Amino acid sequence: MKVLQGFAGAWAAEDAESALAVGVFDGMHSGHRSVLAAVCRHAAAGGLRPGVVTFDPHPLAVVAPDRAPAMITDIDQRLELLEGLGMELVAVVAFDEVTRAWSPSDFALGLLAGTLRARVVLAGEDFRFAKDRVGDVGVLRELGAIGGFETEVVPLVGGAARPASSSAVRALIAAGDVAAAADELERPHEVRGVAAVREGVVAIAVPPAMAMPPAGAYAGNVGRSSTERIPALIRIGDGLSVEPLAPGAVRSGSIRVRFVARLPEGSGDIAAAVRSLVVPPGS
Repeated sequence: MKVLQGFAGAWAAEDAESALAVGVFDGMHSGHRSVLAAVCRHAAAGGLRPGVVTFDPHPLAVVAPDRAPAMITDIDQRLELLEGLGMELVAVVAFDEVTRAWSPSDFALGLLAGTLRARVVLAGEDFRFAKDRVGDVGVLRELGAIGGFETEVVPLVGGAARPASSSAVRALIAAGDVAAAADELERPHEVRGVAAVREGVVAIAVPPAMAMPPAGAYAGNVGRSSTERIPALIRIGDGLSVEPLAPGAVRSGSIRVRFVARLPEGSGDIAAAVRSLVVPPGS
């Protein structure tokens, strides 16, 4: 997968024509996956390269920092997930005061049609872009007719009454319902940080921008990679710490913490409760 990052104005024009989805794509929930599946279908039908235009940091972190949401995924995890969903090109636009001031034409004609050679662009029906969010899917469609790309509006998954959304997943995480969040994400919620092991206690430092469950005890697993999964009791109090079921299994350094389920108070044999939730039967 090819990844473009940094100042978009410095990117050279791509050689291949693309089918692109546009959005932050924080979390890669069912609504996002529906959009990306449609991208792959358009790409296959038209001989195009499937790709995504996303933003880092979240636009609200620049436009209205006090309203910036906690992030479900950092940019590295987002890229891994996008590659796993079949994307061959990801353009990560560095959202700053320069890109914030883009006009609808700067974005649609300069970036999408020009640099990225889009021939199909997909966006959710609530998509907004350009300075002061003046661009919507109607504007995108009009500019696409000029720039040579078709615009497809993807309806909200789940319907208007209960649409799949990053906000809904964040609310589940904030409420401690990590099992329901995992159902929506089709994977446990994961945060990445740095582990420091002291006297058998593994303390995890996590970037403050990440979505975290409330104080409590959780069953989950930890690992240094996407494939390493060490069953662990996860505690959130003054900070984040983990107690692997296999003592000494976690070393200091980069680590991924995955929340499977919240443990009720008075769980009794906590190790057994964790094992029943995260260790496959017969393992």
